[in-house]
Amino acid sequence: MSATAAPWDRVEGKVQSWHRERLAVVYVRQSTPQQVIDHTESTRLQYGLTQRAVGLGWAPSRVLVIDEDLGHSASGLVDRPGFQRLVSEVGLDHVGLVLGVEMSRLARSGREWHQLLELCALAGALLADPDGVYDPAEHNDRLLLGLKGTISEAELHLIKQRMWNGRIGKARRGELAVPLPVGYLRLADGQVVKDPDEQVQTVVRLVFDLFDELATINAVLHFLVGHDIQIGIRAREGPEKGLLVWRRPSRIMIQNLLRHPAYAGIYVYGRTRTDPRRRIPGRPFTGRVRKPREDWFVYLPGMPPAYTGMDRHRRNLARIEANRARSLGMGALRDGPALLVGLIRCGRCGIRMAVHYQRGRDGKLWPRYECGRIKADYGGELCQDLAGACVDRYVTALLLAAMAPAALEVSLTAAGQAERQRAQGDRVWHQRLERADYPVDRARRQYQLAEPENRLVVRELERNWEQALAERQRLGEEYDRFTAERPRILTAAEREQIRALAGDLSTVWQAPTTTDADRKQLMRQLIEEVRVTVIGDSERVTVQITWAGGHGTHGEVARPVARPGQLSYFPRLSDRARALAEAGHTAPVIAQILNSEGLRPPKRCEVFSAQGVRELLRQIGCGGGQHLRRRPSPQLGPHEWWLTDLACHTHIPRITLYGWIKRGWMAGAAGSAPSAASTCWRR
Repeated sequence: MSATAAPWDRVEGKVQSWHRERLAVVYVRQSTPQQVIDHTESTRLQYGLTQRAVGLGWAPSRVLVIDEDLGHSASGLVDRPGFQRLVSEVGLDHVGLVLGVEMSRLARSGREWHQLLELCALAGALLADPDGVYDPAEHNDRLLLGLKGTISEAELHLIKQRMWNGRIGKARRGELAVPLPVGYLRLADGQVVKDPDEQVQTVVRLVFDLFDELATINAVLHFLVGHDIQIGIRAREGPEKGLLVWRRPSRIMIQNLLRHPAYAGIYVYGRTRTDPRRRIPGRPFTGRVRKPREDWFVYLPGMPPAYTGMDRHRRNLARIEANRARSLGMGALRDGPALLVGLIRCGRCGIRMAVHYQRGRDGKLWPRYECGRIKADYGGELCQDLAGACVDRYVTALLLAAMAPAALEVSLTAAGQAERQRAQGDRVWHQRLERADYPVDRARRQYQLAEPENRLVVRELERNWEQALAERQRLGEEYDRFTAERPRILTAAEREQIRALAGDLSTVWQAPTTTDADRKQLMRQLIEEVRVTVIGDSERVTVQITWAGGHGTHGEVARPVARPGQLSYFPRLSDRARALAEAGHTAPVIAQILNSEGLRPPKRCEVFSAQGVRELLRQIGCGGGQHLRRRPSPQLGPHEWWLTDLACHTHIPRITLYGWIKRGWMAGAAGSAPSAASTCWRR
């Protein structure tokens, strides 16, 4: 062999006939779509490797070109379908030779490079580049291939390092073109200015004003959606790059608008970094985490024109963080009727109490607060639990009483705020109408400038004019409906309705339009926490309320209990009921006396009923209370029994005997309806 032979000719017997029986794979790759467009010569050279494979003895039909990775980086951060296909073909013993214009085309990641080498060595496949042909199964070639892969990986690191140094240098001068938030525009010379569209600026300022008044992102979002206000966004890429697009607002959009430092006139760089542990394989832009202010690379005040001041920006960030921390600590607002979710804590152990719901016979949900963390985590006993309605009523009454002195001021503020919000919404609507007038006027001028004889053009211009007029009419009708539902100036009836808040807050609280989520939101705004402690196993519950600002209120409520014996005044209640029964009073009279003396039954009932008195007398062993129910009746004859006495004598449940009477299996006393006091006999 000639000493001046080309590297491709010095194969040194590595290419065998059985190699040529397999495929020769030409792997083609460019790192970015822009390189595919601009660096066409590199792509042409890579496709030209097919002729090299033919020169090494492969038939043209046995040369496979894999070019699925054009526009994909080989750094290992993104999935490369072409490389995966190559590895699969090698693993299946279908490949005899892999060709690449250089080793960096195959892989710039040591993990992927050595994986390919190992598979080629096991399958007997060769690798080739302009320098020669290599057999990964031979030690010397394996060493050289490993060195080439290491150099390729280090080269990528050096390229990235140079690019990073240039990027951070421009950023420190404020010259790096970072993506701009809503309301900003970059001119051809690189200067950043406010969006020249007046409506875009109005909506941005409206979001900041609404957040000052409403204090939460959700409230701002509901206002914008309720008033059909959209946010103008400039398209960043695609054929419509730079054009203004109006989109429905979202929570993320409003949050980014409030958090971005550019609105306070601050140029920043490095607010987020990539955490490899959070990156999703195959998705290179995932794993971004937000860094604190002290870890940002660049912070240059006074660079872009500001929509708001720095102090206001800091207040907004603090309020967002406070809302977030408070929401995470208390949990999300749900639709259940329990009002103290996230606020109520156990007074014994200090753990936040959970809420459980029980559905009543009428389908109503009854909340119940439980402190069961120790039981759930350590298998211990339930710390305490209580019905939620009694605590909710007590806290609600105190909340409305605390709001009463400021109700008049609140009503006046609400009236002014409502008028301001309506004026802001009306201003945005006028700008939308003004924007819709422009296409109509332009279509009219185009139609008038056209030659009437050129009907092909005139017909199209006439159609465009009609479409613009129809769109303007539709928008005008929407505005008429909007003003009909929400007049810009509050009517006398609306003002009177707002003033009525000062005198009747409880009506507003119980109104059907006030949702449970609204009530909970107000609770969380005014109350820090509520601690409850059940005294022993009784009905007495101490309640300690900590208001926003640190002021505390202490009180006591009575909870429903399952048994009369749990009542703290049960001895006095039982003695009084027994004395009244022995005095010959009937059950309704005893119930009336007990209620007048302030004694209450154990369960959810507020007052004693006749049936409740009978149950109480039965539990304290006062003759079962049967003499309180019987009406005067003749002397019982042979084989006649009171139904209750018969049940005791036969050991058959009274309800069973009552059912037999209704079915006719047993006869009741003549002229009496079947009841618990009916007489009967057995057939």
